[in-house]
Amino acid sequence: MSENPQGELTTRTMAMPADSNPSGDIFGGWVLSQMDIAAGICASERARCRVVTVALDGMHFIRPVKIGDILCVYTEVKRVGNTSLEIHVEAWVQRDRSRNTVKVTQANFTFVALDEHGRPHPVPPETAAASA
Repeated sequence: MSENPQGELTTRTMAMPADSNPSGDIFGGWVLSQMDIAAGICASERARCRVVTVALDGMHFIRPVKIGDILCVYTEVKRVGNTSLEIHVEAWVQRDRSRNTVKVTQANFTFVALDEHGRPHPVPPETAAASA
């Protein structure tokens, strides 16, 4: 695949046997969880506060993830609202100890920034977020 990952590498983890079905395919829910973790890291770094996932658009699995694959999750802030952020997430795998990567799925996650009382909190402007 000639396409390159969109965004910044946020997490890497190895798919293990406990995360698979009897055929050696990794459960989609495990992949989704890894993507949510990476998206949350990206969103909280940009918002500079606690964030929670409130939605994601549909996911379509392009290729299976296998035991032993290194799942590489890339994230990019796509939109910032008053209290929300949309994060584009792509999951790629390194297979067979190769540096070659294959895209397995993607989705857009929406987060809401929260204050210390769990209420929606304004996301600071990017210049303020970068200097904090």
